[in-house]
Amino acid sequence: MSYWKRAITALALAGLAPPALAQAWPAKPIRMIIPFAPAGPADLIGRPTGQKLSELLGQPVIIDNRAGAGGNVGAAAVAKSAPDGYTVLVTTTAFAVNVTLSPNPGFDAERELIPVAAIARQPNLIFVHPSVPAKTLADLIAHAKTAKLSFASPGSGTTPHLTAENIFNVTHKLDMTAIHFRGAGPAITAVVGGEPLVGSGALSTPLPHVKAGKLRAIAVSSAARVAALPDVPTAAESGFPGINDDTWIALFVPAGTPPAIVQRLNEAINQMLQQPDLRERLAGMAFEPVGGPQRAFADYVKAEIVKWGRVVREGNIKPD
Repeated sequence: MSYWKRAITALALAGLAPPALAQAWPAKPIRMIIPFAPAGPADLIGRPTGQKLSELLGQPVIIDNRAGAGGNVGAAAVAKSAPDGYTVLVTTTAFAVNVTLSPNPGFDAERELIPVAAIARQPNLIFVHPSVPAKTLADLIAHAKTAKLSFASPGSGTTPHLTAENIFNVTHKLDMTAIHFRGAGPAITAVVGGEPLVGSGALSTPLPHVKAGKLRAIAVSSAARVAALPDVPTAAESGFPGINDDTWIALFVPAGTPPAIVQRLNEAINQMLQQPDLRERLAGMAFEPVGGPQRAFADYVKAEIVKWGRVVREGNIKPD
């Protein structure tokens, strides 16, 4: 059974678990560092997570956006902080990518941070300008063999960038040029304007433009179709079974944090993901709640580091 299936099963049972024994922690506010600018996926998920954790743990959660170096600046700040449960990190799949993409980030991600829980996930979407004569991923690849195409990404080393690199250049050797923008919004706007004609982005950002007819959705990178675009096939359904990529948002703490605090945070994430208002909010942003056991998520992060490391190396990806 995959991590995601185990996580969803555990999440379904979380509401049946007896409440954890009261702990001395937390006795003061918790600082949540988000290593990206406001309004990105980590921020959109981190802020309601902070609010819910505050309600469940009985202490304020202070949001601290520390963008820079593709998420490494904020992650390093948490890695070097006291392992007492009062500084936590909410980051994205960039955590796993950066292990290979950024060989000298100033901290050791695998040794200095503990994965606590995945909060939410969404697939990446391959999309095109409506003028492109392609309705399927196979159509697009065939067209790219005869036309000089490039694709928009929200930044070098982001999972939308790597998903597209893996499909177009690592697997099919198309030599499609990646045009990197400073964030998902500018990348989507560029494809809507027809320059370039192809894009890859985490689902929530291009979704409104797809529904408005300004973009055509080609394929999602998840294992199963998504409720927001039920008619859009997965990459696997399109003949590319090796593609199963998600942009995930997760909570980490410094290495050395007491196991009881790690467990309490994991329990709190699972508890909040049972709350209907949060689940409705996530669905509205095209995110799926995850949760699940801490150990299972830690194992999943290790596998993600290996997976994305291969794509970074084979695609010769460099940071911006």
